[in-house]
Amino acid sequence: MRVEDKPLAGLMVLDLTLARAGPTCVRHMADWGADVIAVQPPAGPEDLTGSRDGFDYQNLHRNKRVISLNLKSEAGHAAFLRLVRKADVVVENMRPDVKHRLKVSYNDLKPINPRLVYGSISGFGQDGPYGKRAGVDQIAQGMGGLMSITGEPGRGPMRVGIAVSDMTAGTLLALGIMMALFQRERTGEGRYVHTSLLESQLFMLDFQAARWLMAGEVAGQSGNNHPTIAPSSAYPTADGYINIAASTPKQWRRLCEAMGHLDWLENADWRSSGRRSRARADINAAIAEDTVQKPSAHWVELLEGAGIPCGPIYSIDQAFADPQVKHLGMAAAVDHPRLGPTHMVASPLNLSGVDKTIRCVAPLTPEDTDAVLASVGYREDEIAAMRESGAV
Repeated sequence: MRVEDKPLAGLMVLDLTLARAGPTCVRHMADWGADVIAVQPPAGPEDLTGSRDGFDYQNLHRNKRVISLNLKSEAGHAAFLRLVRKADVVVENMRPDVKHRLKVSYNDLKPINPRLVYGSISGFGQDGPYGKRAGVDQIAQGMGGLMSITGEPGRGPMRVGIAVSDMTAGTLLALGIMMALFQRERTGEGRYVHTSLLESQLFMLDFQAARWLMAGEVAGQSGNNHPTIAPSSAYPTADGYINIAASTPKQWRRLCEAMGHLDWLENADWRSSGRRSRARADINAAIAEDTVQKPSAHWVELLEGAGIPCGPIYSIDQAFADPQVKHLGMAAAVDHPRLGPTHMVASPLNLSGVDKTIRCVAPLTPEDTDAVLASVGYREDEIAAMRESGAV
């Protein structure tokens, strides 16, 4: 599919992001056809993890053009402002005070382009007591309550195994930017859209946060068990583990019948959802005594046939080998010009009639600098002079 036919074709995005949260936001737009121009300092991004051809950088920065501009120099800053006049979106995740010091904040850019949608991610918010503090994913996981409910009781706080605060903040900012662009179609004016790792993490607590806000209940760690429903946990099998979630009365009855334990239905302590939640340990032990006798595939087939949600617990390589994951195309094939045939994580979004092909890999150098500057009126000699002065 031609990039011109993708949903966000024609949208120009200036990318000032670092680390993971900001690039996650921009990747959504780049994957779906926006012309994303990553603006990096001539020395390269300070937070680069591994090499530019490493798995992390390539996965985060595909489908972009990359240019170098020294925003601290007069000529580099002027060039950025020229780009802003044409841009639809600017995205940044600097510490809040940095963008003001560089004079690239929303208030600096709005007079130049009133239609501009400006997106920001910070650690803790754009202002307030912690507004100037730097924030990273694990700090947000801890301060946002997630680590207090992750892991097994009595084992101390535990981080989630992915950068969930970063990924959530980036995805939510992309949603906010799309809403602002939609509104701009009616009003003709852009907006300042921002979120933070802390806000996004608190939002992702979802029902656990609502338990506190509405019922005054402070959730604790419950390991692999569902916090409020039983049986819903991980159970050992003869060759691994499976998840079983018999969370409704009908599913509980079906589980008892499928496993040949009608006696469980007669246990007075297990008859209601509330009682089963309180008797979670005994129920889990009884289920595990059976599941450990046969392999995971046996139980998945049996319980799935009975209409009970269940599934094997995979390592990452096993997850990508699963036939359903292959069918979904979550491992996007890429013919990398330097690394050869490889795969990257595909977008989880699906739009009818639009393919998810990765158009281009992240380049080794800011190779698009000359072309991008020429598109806003710079001559070859002017670009050469900027390069000589260190502006690019």
